[in-house]
Amino acid sequence: MRRKIVAANWKMNLTLPQAKELALRLNTWVKIHKPVAEVFIAPSHLYLEQMNKDLRNSSITIVSQNVSAMPNGAYTGDVSAEQLLSVGTKTSIVGHSERRAYHHEVNKYIGKKITHLYENQMSPILCVGEKLEDRESGKHFDVVREMVSVALERQSSENLKQNLIVAYEPVWAIGTGKNAAPDQVQEMHSFIRKIIGEQHGLQVAHNTTILYGGSVNAGNASDLFDQFDVDGALVGGASLDFDEFTAIISARK
Repeated sequence: MRRKIVAANWKMNLTLPQAKELALRLNTWVKIHKPVAEVFIAPSHLYLEQMNKDLRNSSITIVSQNVSAMPNGAYTGDVSAEQLLSVGTKTSIVGHSERRAYHHEVNKYIGKKITHLYENQMSPILCVGEKLEDRESGKHFDVVREMVSVALERQSSENLKQNLIVAYEPVWAIGTGKNAAPDQVQEMHSFIRKIIGEQHGLQVAHNTTILYGGSVNAGNASDLFDQFDVDGALVGGASLDFDEFTAIISARK
């Protein structure tokens, strides 16, 4: 059975006191309400160790926003999988559109990050998604196929069968207030599952959790979660608002 997950990507937001306060409020809420979905939080790298300590007895999972493709060495500002693991973090987002756009990360490099995670018994949340011009020109399926195929081409099916999470985030819907229609999201999620099946087999495809991200909010979450291949959400701005984020979590039934 595929995992149901609602993940918060806090990006470069919140001071440590603010992050601690929000995380502890969410922890209390999760204990009381016991939501169907697993809850993930991706804070700043600076806060990972503290968040893991604060929530060590919690069902909330603390994940990284990014990881280096390199195991160690002279890579100023980067963080390795081994370092993440040493502070209790076992999952990392990779390939987010902001990393692709601002740090020029390409599909093969993102694939190296995934390999590095698996080599350290960690797991990825692989982000994929097309730009507006790709969709308007009818190239959105080609773009997403390449993102998924190249990033996963060197991965073993055994690793992917147990630990792969994919997040479909159309770039034109991230932080813009625009949201892909539920049928558009379902169409792409089904397509992603098909690509994974062609490359790694039906069991891997069936087991892969596919999240949607792109201006998810309390108002549209339920309609998105009603789609067969939408297993949850990767939430950006709305995850910084306690009431908004908990409403999204509650919508995943």
